[in-house]
Amino acid sequence: MAKIDLIKGDCLVEMQNIADGSIDLVCTDPPYRVTSGGNVPTGYINGHWRLKNGQANPKAKSGKIFKENEIFFSDWMPEVYRVLKEQTHFYCMTNDLHLKTVIEEGIKAGFKQQNILVWAKGMHSPTQYYFKNIEFIVMFRKGKAKYINNIGTKALIEVKGIREKEHPSEKPVDLMKVLIENSTNKNELVLDPFMGSCSTGYACKETNRKFIGIEKDEDFYKMAEKRINET
Repeated sequence: MAKIDLIKGDCLVEMQNIADGSIDLVCTDPPYRVTSGGNVPTGYINGHWRLKNGQANPKAKSGKIFKENEIFFSDWMPEVYRVLKEQTHFYCMTNDLHLKTVIEEGIKAGFKQQNILVWAKGMHSPTQYYFKNIEFIVMFRKGKAKYINNIGTKALIEVKGIREKEHPSEKPVDLMKVLIENSTNKNELVLDPFMGSCSTGYACKETNRKFIGIEKDEDFYKMAEKRINET
């Protein structure tokens, strides 16, 4: 079984301990401020993210759901570039509001934009404009182009989203497996500097990839640790 290494700490500090050019893939869903506002009576943001007791989340109006989201893409993307091997991929998940910034900061860090993937999650967030039933995954590359393993995979990835979430932005393991299996081989090393509930790590375990996950929030770290150990 491939090694799974979970680290509790600040990714800006912990990534300094990772050697240059030692990672085969970075796949992450980084923290950022979500859309402010939402449903005022419930405290949801676009119908989601309430407290566990069902009460309104007082942070919903500010867009600050996570305790640890005071970080900019420009803070950590250069470190991701440093630790990745040449001719590898970097997947960064984002919403529509941050898509432009993700692309710009990734290119500033040295990456080439390879593609923009769309995750069709089969569920939607209510809005007065168009229901948001998709999210974006920016695919970068470091160095020369590298083919994905499953040539013919569509840029529109249809994987059912999670309704009963343990983590506010938890992603389906099957979605992560698509990215991991396309951009790595068995026993290669995947890094997620914003591990959350460890969907990426779980996907690595199921596909026999090595994994390093970093998480600053103690509650989410314990959640990830429990998830990996129980499976």
